[in-house]
Amino acid sequence: MSASENKYETIEQEPYVVPDVSVKELLGFIPAHCFERSTLRSSLYIVQDLAIIGLLYKGASYADARLLAGTVPIPETLRTLLPPTLLSSLAASSWTLPAARTAVWGVYGYLTGLFATGLWIVAHEAGHQAFSPYRTVNDVVGWVLHSGLGVPYQAWRISHAKHHAATCHMDLEQVYVPRTRGELALPKLSADQDEDDDCTIHEERLGAKVREAVSNELWEALGDSPIGAVLTPMISYLFLGWWLYVGVNASGQRRYPKGTNHFNPNSAIFSPNQYGQIMRSNAGIAIWLAIVVASIRTYGFAQVFRAYLVPYLWVNHWLVLITFLQHTDPLLPHYRAGAFTFPRGALSTIDRSLLGGAGSLFGALGAWATHGISETHVAHHVASRIPHYHAWEANAAIREGMRSKGVIIRDGRPGGWSEIVRVWQECKFVEDVGDVVFYKNARGLAHARPVFRDGKGWESEGAASDSGVEVN
Repeated sequence: MSASENKYETIEQEPYVVPDVSVKELLGFIPAHCFERSTLRSSLYIVQDLAIIGLLYKGASYADARLLAGTVPIPETLRTLLPPTLLSSLAASSWTLPAARTAVWGVYGYLTGLFATGLWIVAHEAGHQAFSPYRTVNDVVGWVLHSGLGVPYQAWRISHAKHHAATCHMDLEQVYVPRTRGELALPKLSADQDEDDDCTIHEERLGAKVREAVSNELWEALGDSPIGAVLTPMISYLFLGWWLYVGVNASGQRRYPKGTNHFNPNSAIFSPNQYGQIMRSNAGIAIWLAIVVASIRTYGFAQVFRAYLVPYLWVNHWLVLITFLQHTDPLLPHYRAGAFTFPRGALSTIDRSLLGGAGSLFGALGAWATHGISETHVAHHVASRIPHYHAWEANAAIREGMRSKGVIIRDGRPGGWSEIVRVWQECKFVEDVGDVVFYKNARGLAHARPVFRDGKGWESEGAASDSGVEVN
């Protein structure tokens, strides 16, 4: 990025080939057996996740008891490395025991939250009818697991199905909808103010260049302080984002009226015939809250907090981190009605290695614990009834098929906190005009631009279903 002689800031953009592929072609890339669902096999993943969580709790409880009893020996290797005076001060310190217990339960909370996110994903698959061939089994499993994690199962299932049907559609998408220049009352493009040539107007709207004066005004309006760039996404998104979304439609579709939420059966999200489903979801949440309160009264807040509430907060954290990074990136397009098709929306998501930034071992742990939802998300959007144990093969087949159509599907950067901060800084707004738009940063520059491989324009068969989208 540099200032040009004409006082423009510029960026070298990456071309994004807008796919021209039909639903039939897209689904045809996937081997037929990938669509097979096994109730038994899916159930074994619930057993696996619960068993691991149980072992983690047993391990943390055992270590905590040893600490309280003062029977945790200091390893000989550590004794030889630390001065005797330090060992004595550690033994006598009033903070050593609380710090050690906090570390034990902190590790437990982190790992349990990761594997409980796996349970969340299994319930999510039930909502897509990917857990079992039988709808009743899917709905019972989904309701029980999601209610146990504080999720209104049917309400979220319905809005999530709409998200799948209109992924990255500026007017129909349900979550992580970009704000526009006009909505944020940002300074106008210089092309909107001056008599520039057509090429300059086009390049400014695409975000390839922006006049320095406008860029500086945008930075004043949107630029994050170093602290704000970290704390805002960490707190407002990762730990509060889930309840803000289901409770007040934060980051949701802004055409919905104020007060829209996932608990009111008369909400704009739902149809009148879905009233009973929403009330069953609310009943699940009521039962969940009653159990949490009863547990606190029985076992005490401290025990419930460390055993359940901390992992629960981690689950919400992983849910938002994964979904935000799957659908938000400066290289992902958003579409308006004139350009949107189901295949384009389904392919406007990005696969990332969850925890992969910390190394291959952590990447494998993240994929195993969360059943590959972050690593195979393109396949999930193409055909959401494919169970996660077939998604890896389906994902590879889709990539190979799209490569034959001249479209390369690339992995995103590994998913983690640093990537959240980077994406937060690079994805500030989109333009009010244009059928295919990309996020611009606080300087008004976009990292990608749309190109068309075959020059056919906007040939489309409409927002078709992928056989896994059910909004009723």
